Amino acid sequence: MKRIDFIRNSVLISSGVLVAPSLIAQGERVNLKNRLTILHTNDTHSNIDPFPENHHKYPGKGGVARRYELIQQVRAEEENVLLLDAGDIFQGTPYFNKYGGILEMKLMTALGYDAATMGNHDFDGGMEGFVKARMSADFPFLCSNYEFKHTPIDGYTGDYTIIKKGNIKVGVFGVGIELKGLVPDNKFGESVYLDPIEIANDKALELRNQGCDLVICLSHLGYEYHKDKVSDRILARKTKNIHLIIGGHTHTFLDKPTEEKNLDDQTVLINQVGWAGINVGRVDFNFEKNVFVKNDVLIVE
Repeated sequence: MKRIDFIRNSVLISSGVLVAPSLIAQGERVNLKNRLTILHTNDTHSNIDPFPENHHKYPGKGGVARRYELIQQVRAEEENVLLLDAGDIFQGTPYFNKYGGILEMKLMTALGYDAATMGNHDFDGGMEGFVKARMSADFPFLCSNYEFKHTPIDGYTGDYTIIKKGNIKVGVFGVGIELKGLVPDNKFGESVYLDPIEIANDKALELRNQGCDLVICLSHLGYEYHKDKVSDRILARKTKNIHLIIGGHTHTFLDKPTEEKNLDDQTVLINQVGWAGINVGRVDFNFEKNVFVKNDVLIVE
């Protein structure tokens, strides 16, 4: 299985670890580093097994067992690892037809996913079908721009989650594509679609205000379009406080994350790794702090 690696040596103001002044000599500068490794998938579409060896495009690639081995290898090498998914977990092989998404949820739980968002195909079993499968998932589904009040999904998703990895506080939220015209009306019922740009700005600011060092958006909007339809690239340009957008929907294979400038002229990374579990994305962040003592006062830069 191919793995996309990208080392992002960002200097971020982090809550970090503070060293007692007694351990630092007057005027001595100590660089404290915390590393976070983010692994991610999108549009796996019920592909449990690898593609057959005679497949015309992806011979022998993919498969949940190989993904598990890769994830475990990274966890053995890195101290702080997050595993995330950007939606369209369901639909694409007979496994979904037979098990209705339950198998996919059980396998993702076994792989140790930390969070996921919903894609349009995750409505293919209807709202009751999603809820039934969701009961086998031991991780949150984050859908901040879908309002599920008065639907069977109400209470089974959240807007965001905050995860502590070592000394790094990570905020993760999700946004999805407009369902009208893409999903049959009876599959999403009275679900209400909210503007993903407005919601993303609100949630990202809320997470930063709660002290998150890194804010991640799980997006099922799509990477980019030839028209003004909202996409990950547009989302990055029209928002603040998001550091990384993990995308899905358009099955875009990126060799490395795309960099965009947000409303504050800060860099936002966008990554997407195709579909079917062929690739697992990886983005590493290094958090750095300079700590020193001056006049017996601990200074954190």
